[in-house]
Amino acid sequence: MKPYIIGITGGSGSGKTLFIKEVIKGFKEDEVCFISQDNYYRARDEQPVDEKGIRNFDKPESIDSRKFIDDIQYLIQGREIVIKEYTFNNPELDPEDILFKPAPVMILEGIFIFHIQEINNLIDLKIFIDAREHIMLKRRIIRDEEERGYDLDDVLYRYENHVMPAFNTYILPYKDDCDIIINNHSNFEEGVKVMRSFISSILN
Repeated sequence: MKPYIIGITGGSGSGKTLFIKEVIKGFKEDEVCFISQDNYYRARDEQPVDEKGIRNFDKPESIDSRKFIDDIQYLIQGREIVIKEYTFNNPELDPEDILFKPAPVMILEGIFIFHIQEINNLIDLKIFIDAREHIMLKRRIIRDEEERGYDLDDVLYRYENHVMPAFNTYILPYKDDCDIIINNHSNFEEGVKVMRSFISSILN
């Protein structure tokens, strides 16, 4: 029996991953499977570059979409998968193996999951995490400095030339097609409660 698949997208810094982690707290591993497109980035030397020679991680071709789709299909078929954690090119981090187990509810997260039609077709419930642009930029600056070692000039260049063009082309056009829009301008506590209740109703 096909799992119920929830797809969640939003701009970089909108809080997608944090929202999902809060939602799935309290659910067992065999109840909800969360798989992020972030773990399917191609190797650094395979990434497209812009006119200044800077690698652009905000293009659909930055992702190994074929492997992502195949692994989703394996989970739908009831098979476990193991992949390497993506460490965002941080040489100080040692990637770990991540085990995904099939579950009656599957959550897919990523910036291209609605744009890639083969993935879009699998999704039963579409959710858009929304946040104001200046808030997303602030979160991106903090995250990229702490987790990825980017300096401010680098973050701002990527945000203006890579992140926002990708948002306007591959993410925002699908907002109106989403079933639920969750605002994360300050917090998403009510959205988390709604999603936990919804998933519980599916499991029951």
